[in-house]
Amino acid sequence: MKLVYTNQLDGFEPGKRYRVPGLFRSIERDATTVTVVGDYPEIVTAYEDAGVGVEVVELPVLVVVGTQASASGELSQLLADLQAESGAMVLLVEGMEGGEIHRPESGDLALRLFEVLGTIHGSVGELTTERDGLLLTVDELRDEVEALKRAAITPPAGEADEIAALKAKLDEAKVPYRANASKESLEKLVAELTKE
Repeated sequence: MKLVYTNQLDGFEPGKRYRVPGLFRSIERDATTVTVVGDYPEIVTAYEDAGVGVEVVELPVLVVVGTQASASGELSQLLADLQAESGAMVLLVEGMEGGEIHRPESGDLALRLFEVLGTIHGSVGELTTERDGLLLTVDELRDEVEALKRAAITPPAGEADEIAALKAKLDEAKVPYRANASKESLEKLVAELTKE
């Protein structure tokens, strides 16, 4: 596999795989040749140590054209700010990949992203707590339903003898009744027997 480490955003060639050099952690074992665009000696060394051929492509040096020294200073400062912002974003992404969110020390965009991710993390925590509470409530409700079912099926101890006596009277008179009839309905049927 031909592997290219670059920060380019377009112009990708078919048959090659591209990686962002700032996210390099270790070599990819299936790489047969590697091209590194820019100054990334750790990538070059890692692949050379693994016996993989490495080509280094130097980036063109930025030349500021103009006579004003302040414009050059502003551009240098802007470039430094962008590099710091990029570094802060890389640290934030690396932390997230590891399952932790670390507050970056600099970079407006990285700090804003950290704040947003903190809010999202807090919201997810609240939702998880609420979900867990609902699961407990559902389990409690299931237990209550089971207890009510058992209570409905099994009459109180004193009532069981009364129900058996009422059923015996109805059986003797050959009066049909439901097997799970309540005590009250059995009493009504027995009461009707005495009316006849």
